[in-house]
Amino acid sequence: MSAVAAQAPPKPSRWRSIPRDDRGMLVLPPVVVVLILAGYVAWRSSADLDDTEQRQLRWSTVRTQFVEHLELTVVASVLVVLIAVPLGILLTRGRLRRLAPVVVGVANVGQAAPSIGLLVLLYIWLNDYGWTGFGVAVLTLTLYGLLPVLRNTITGLQGVDPTLVEAGRGIGMSQLAVLVRVELPLALPVIMTGVRTALVLVVGTAALATFVNGGGLGGIINSGITLFRFEVMVAGALLVAALALAVEWVGRLLELLVRPKGL
Repeated sequence: MSAVAAQAPPKPSRWRSIPRDDRGMLVLPPVVVVLILAGYVAWRSSADLDDTEQRQLRWSTVRTQFVEHLELTVVASVLVVLIAVPLGILLTRGRLRRLAPVVVGVANVGQAAPSIGLLVLLYIWLNDYGWTGFGVAVLTLTLYGLLPVLRNTITGLQGVDPTLVEAGRGIGMSQLAVLVRVELPLALPVIMTGVRTALVLVVGTAALATFVNGGGLGGIINSGITLFRFEVMVAGALLVAALALAVEWVGRLLELLVRPKGL
């Protein structure tokens, strides 16, 4: 018995179970981000900038706006998951299933609206009630990020094999247990794809928060446009792109870590 156990092949690692194309997408984005940031640092240290450009691209200014952008992204993304996933679950239960197409349709219409217009309108409306630019920006980003997660949650749960659900109920599991132990694990890859899409969408849209004093790296881009400084505008755009790539990579990593084995 011990000899058989000793000859048993080792279990494949999670890395080896990943398709080759997915491995490349886990390795390439961090490399690209490092190259972008290294190039930016090298350019910033040696570039011949005038006083206005140096003021806009001070390390302290870039660091502050980077942290603000990250805060907007994290807060909005957490709210998106906390709202969209439970709502998607509810819209696949009982009589509420009939409302799923309506809710997704409304979300589609809302996401089709121009982000800058929604951001400014919400700021004009909510500023009278004491909302700050950061709060309005988070609300706008949350609304824009809801659709991918909500749609993928509904699609993932609806795609679960009904026979597996019936099997769970047949062995005495409650509806909640079936949801937690059968449906959600099977739907998780689809849900995480929606989360990753929402993360990238939120990072890009967060660049507009500067127009309502919400902070973020959009301030550098806006300064470059306003002051007619091409170098400043491109530097801000590169930093936003690097952050978007980094967040997309984090989303892929989370998708891999939470994916149940065997899927």
